[in-house]
Amino acid sequence: MMLRIKRVPTVVSNFQKEEAEEDSRHAGGCGRNCFRSCCLPGAKLPLYAFKKMNKIEGEKKSGCSENKESPVAFLDSLLLGEWEDRMQRGLFRYDVTACETKVIPGQCGFIAQLNEGRHLKKRPTEFRVDKVLQPFDENKFNFTKVGQEEVLFQFEPSMDNDVQFFPNAPVDIENSPSVVAINVSPIEYGHILLIPRILGCLPQRIDRDSFLLALYMAAEAGNPYFRLGYNSLGAFATINHLHFQAYHLAVPFPIERAPTRKITTTSGGVKICDILNYPVRGLVFEGGNTLEELSNVVSDSCICLQDNNIPYNVLIADSGRRIFLFPQCYAEKQALGEVSSELLDTQVNPAVWEISGHMVLKRKEDYEEASEENAWRLLAEVSLSEERFHEVKELLFEAISCSIEEDKGVTQNLLEESDFCPQSLEDVDALKGSHPGIVSV
Repeated sequence: MMLRIKRVPTVVSNFQKEEAEEDSRHAGGCGRNCFRSCCLPGAKLPLYAFKKMNKIEGEKKSGCSENKESPVAFLDSLLLGEWEDRMQRGLFRYDVTACETKVIPGQCGFIAQLNEGRHLKKRPTEFRVDKVLQPFDENKFNFTKVGQEEVLFQFEPSMDNDVQFFPNAPVDIENSPSVVAINVSPIEYGHILLIPRILGCLPQRIDRDSFLLALYMAAEAGNPYFRLGYNSLGAFATINHLHFQAYHLAVPFPIERAPTRKITTTSGGVKICDILNYPVRGLVFEGGNTLEELSNVVSDSCICLQDNNIPYNVLIADSGRRIFLFPQCYAEKQALGEVSSELLDTQVNPAVWEISGHMVLKRKEDYEEASEENAWRLLAEVSLSEERFHEVKELLFEAISCSIEEDKGVTQNLLEESDFCPQSLEDVDALKGSHPGIVSV
């Protein structure tokens, strides 16, 4: 099945070339109109002030806030509208709307995209991949170096707990605003970055406040096809400056269709489940007496992983109602020479989107030969072993003060009806030990 991506006329820009920072010194500040002290004084940007909520209600229409007086539709008019404006202005490295995308035949519904431009033009990683926590380095690329034109708007809680929109608000330098910016190397329509407290120059590590901010954005968008993701260092984050990614893709992700088995429910009402019949072992968090309760359980789990130097990826789905957490070991296995040459040749880095089932492929032959079996084989290499995953779960449950009381009941949480994926979790370890001739994803 071929997917239709909304297309708009795009001029592929040369603006993002690294040498541009050194070339333009004649204007005010550093000449780059960046997000640092040299250029920020007097700067103004749109400000969306969201209403804090205790619970996520039903799906919003057209991305509007619950408030009937909402001045702007958050997702459709503001976020996607501003993103399309930046496409028209040529601020992207390539035209993502020209990338071919298809759903791979099979029961899981893996999605494949051919994105040769991202492979050729994406910024390379500038830090070690064997340490999840590393200090912020202002000398390396970070988001204060982006042009202000790449920033779509500021995203902050409303002071009076009512949705407000200011199209031309001053940037509060002293209080370090959270902002939404374009991803100049996009993998899908509306691909953006949420950068909490951008001027605080926080390294890529989860904290309670930043994770809650990401959940508020998912809830504000109010659309199950708009998802947020997070990659830790060592799990294919490429920039050590705190950020989440998000984009809109109107098709269910395979991970969202996977069955689950309840492990326990926290005292705050957060249900925690194992993911079943999926190539990557992981946990699902949902429910909670309040949105903050759900956020704290997940963020505390992330903090535990990063404090123990365990790389991980997070998917925020269903408008913030369901959160998937994946400890992973692919980069470690790469460093140890334990990944087959066939997989390495694909140059696919399995980060949050790939783990969720959206396979971003860099070679045409891989795209043309993409199959469910090949996608499964790649993702099986990402997963922790059953024994190691159990150890990590015990670590997490100790951190969030829960006991592991597995329920034998299986729940299938679906955006649409589907069958189980063809392989069981027991097959994952067997797949890891096999080395097929040619793997296309």
